[in-house]
Amino acid sequence: MEEKAMDFRPKILICGGSSYPREWDYATFRQVADKIGAVLMCDMAHISVSPFDYCDIVTSTTHKSLRGPRGGIIFYRKGPKLRKQGMLLSHSDGSSHYDFEEKINFAVHPSTQGGPHNNHIAALAIALKQVATPEYKAYMQLVRKNAQALASALLRRKCRLVTGGTDNHLLLWDLTTCGLT
Repeated sequence: MEEKAMDFRPKILICGGSSYPREWDYATFRQVADKIGAVLMCDMAHISVSPFDYCDIVTSTTHKSLRGPRGGIIFYRKGPKLRKQGMLLSHSDGSSHYDFEEKINFAVHPSTQGGPHNNHIAALAIALKQVATPEYKAYMQLVRKNAQALASALLRRKCRLVTGGTDNHLLLWDLTTCGLT
């Protein structure tokens, strides 16, 4: 990935995915993004380890792991930039600020989506409040432990898992050995 990023020098580097049972190495993605001067974005719809310390923009669904209403959410950095092309900035002169807010807001509304409904906003607020509790964290640790137990049981029965196991709440079972495509 680093080699391709150095060759093509994209303006945005995207990590994460919808169906990947392993954790992402956000620190490495951050290093590569800094090296090429790119924005780092993560799609964390199915991810259990937080990308917020490393990523400039984070997108997620609200109805999967968050157990909220069906929809999506976008988080982005605000304020002075801490990084500039491979180096941390030791101080800010006030001229180097993130400029995601206006661009993202305009891209979403009115460009691609109408206004949200109050009941949807309230449902999302409740889901986000629940996610911040110790009970939710314990619940998600149990979900992850159960997924890993299922992966181990399948592997003991000689089933083929695409990545050989799981680090999060899902797994990919290769059913081609059962004659299914």
